[in-house]
Amino acid sequence: MNGEWLRRGRDGRLSVYLLSGTAVHCRAERGPGGPWDPPRTIGGEQRLHPVLAVGQGADGYTHLVSWRPTVPGESGLVHTTHFRPRLAALDWHSIGHPDKTGDRTGTPAVAQGRAHVFVRNKGGGVSMVAQKEKGGWDPWRDLKGSDVREDLAAVTGESGLVELYAAVPDGVAHWRQEEPGKQPVLQESLETSARPGTLRALATSPSSTTLFFTDEAGDVCAWRPGTKPVAVLASAGPGAVSAIRCELDGYDCTLLAQRSASGRIVFAAYPTEQEAAGAWWTESGPGLPVGAEVSLAEDEDGRVVAATLAPGSEELLLTRRKDEPGLALEAWRPV
Repeated sequence: MNGEWLRRGRDGRLSVYLLSGTAVHCRAERGPGGPWDPPRTIGGEQRLHPVLAVGQGADGYTHLVSWRPTVPGESGLVHTTHFRPRLAALDWHSIGHPDKTGDRTGTPAVAQGRAHVFVRNKGGGVSMVAQKEKGGWDPWRDLKGSDVREDLAAVTGESGLVELYAAVPDGVAHWRQEEPGKQPVLQESLETSARPGTLRALATSPSSTTLFFTDEAGDVCAWRPGTKPVAVLASAGPGAVSAIRCELDGYDCTLLAQRSASGRIVFAAYPTEQEAAGAWWTESGPGLPVGAEVSLAEDEDGRVVAATLAPGSEELLLTRRKDEPGLALEAWRPV
């Protein structure tokens, strides 16, 4: 899954989006902080490939993008919008293929206000399709680039401008809208060694987004275009970090979470955009199998919530921040 799959809806309820075979399932709180409903299928009965991109805008609507098989050897991208956790999502709607026809070309990424869907194309660059303001979709656009790896990280900044980061063999490429509604333009590229599958992007100020990635030395690095990357702390495990901004003891902080090599989830926080302040991992919860994922959100009361999901399972574990100083967490519990 590409993106945070634990989300808070407009009504304050938390939802999680799960890949389950050839379908996407959703589980949601019956009320803020209350019990959870059992899984239900999202977007109708279409058969999907096991890939999902998740994004959410300031309006609280969640956008989901996946690949579906069309004819033998070919696939197309589909999109659905989920407006509120306890309401049914729209049916999956075809948004085509970056090369018109063909098989899957990579894992998609989605950013919004209006949904902007990005995916690698067969030429090794990136293509984008965006929703129109009054419904429907614009044509696919080739954003250029070359030798793009499969993992993309899309983000909408506080300014409303959409940005995209992509791993390339010798670093990270970056695209950014210059004006709202305009096509993102390829900007500077960062020369670095970014491990595949470790890119995560976060809006961190009115003018900046921050990319988190793990370099070949094993450090989780933070990069804001126009600056040099900063090593935040050593990676605790092989996968990508989950990242959100939250308020901790009255400070605007960035919180990172990751499954560690020991199998437990680890957390680290520091003042947003102040990587030089330092950060360190704190372990929490039970040991989880290899491939387990973690996702972060805030609940209706602004408390940090973390959820974990083991591969091939729909058994969720959840924890919340306690109402006390620091980042003390409640005991993990199944939902």
